[in-house]
Amino acid sequence: MSAALPQVSVVGAGRMGEGIALSFIHAGLPVTLIDIKDRAEAERRGYFERVRNTIRGELQTLVRLGLLQADQADVALSRLTVQAKTEASATLGRCDLVFEAVPEVIAVKQQTFAWVSEHVRPEAIIASTTSTFLVTELADMVREPKRFVNAHWLNPAHLMPLVEVSRSDATCPQVVERLLQLLKRIGKVPVVCNPVAGYIVPRIQALAMNEAARMVEEGVASAEDIDTAVRVGFGLRFSVLGLLEFIDWGGGDILYYASRYLSGALSSRFESPQVIADNMQNGRNGLRDGQGFYDYRDKDVDAYKQQRLGEFVRKLELSGLTPAFEGALKQG
Repeated sequence: MSAALPQVSVVGAGRMGEGIALSFIHAGLPVTLIDIKDRAEAERRGYFERVRNTIRGELQTLVRLGLLQADQADVALSRLTVQAKTEASATLGRCDLVFEAVPEVIAVKQQTFAWVSEHVRPEAIIASTTSTFLVTELADMVREPKRFVNAHWLNPAHLMPLVEVSRSDATCPQVVERLLQLLKRIGKVPVVCNPVAGYIVPRIQALAMNEAARMVEEGVASAEDIDTAVRVGFGLRFSVLGLLEFIDWGGGDILYYASRYLSGALSSRFESPQVIADNMQNGRNGLRDGQGFYDYRDKDVDAYKQQRLGEFVRKLELSGLTPAFEGALKQG
């Protein structure tokens, strides 16, 4: 992918396709949004107008939020082209990158990949945005699987920075690197994971959401109090420290013994994985040992902790939750 403006198409003009297209036009890059459904002329014109109105509405929301000026929203929308499948063959032939964002139906994906493969250049990247299927399940549907990856966006795609990228054994490493660089160019934060069900975020959030629902079911607390605890406790901390980094701060042994207690009191689902016990045995409990999931031996730990705490305080300020000096004296 050259330093010049890359040619990007999104195949599938539904919610995810619109969000991905919005990400590119907001970042300054033109994009073609391709509708794969066969429609009569009148229906097609109406649908395309609805798509443009939806994206226009999202841009206006960004204006109201102070993230865009009104004239910038108009400029961004001018970068969007919406096409029918019947007129998109030439567009695909010029593309550097094609995102597949069609419904999560395997037959629809197979037909789409066959059509895309027929028209794109051999060096073009094809990226599925599926949240259901693994890259290894889809790679054989693409001509030249070496240029195929999964790029899992989180909703709302135009606002969420994270994109989870996974590759198969057939994927060329240079293809992954080209995709990562383009995602960074439009302001995204890509991470790479192996082709395993649930990726990273959906796997973690499924456990957390089920546990929250289970606590309501068991009468542990109200839905409102559980959500408050998540927003001002769980969420705030883990927006600064990642889960594994947090283990290192507290100590892997603390998690190990807490997990033993919870698994005995509640359920075996709280048992810690073997890696926690292995780290304990090998003196890798985290910050105090100089090693854990991360290596701190060559790090200025005091400066690192000060940096993280500074980030946390800024989150508190943004949330209006900063502790106020003598705040109790100002009540009533």
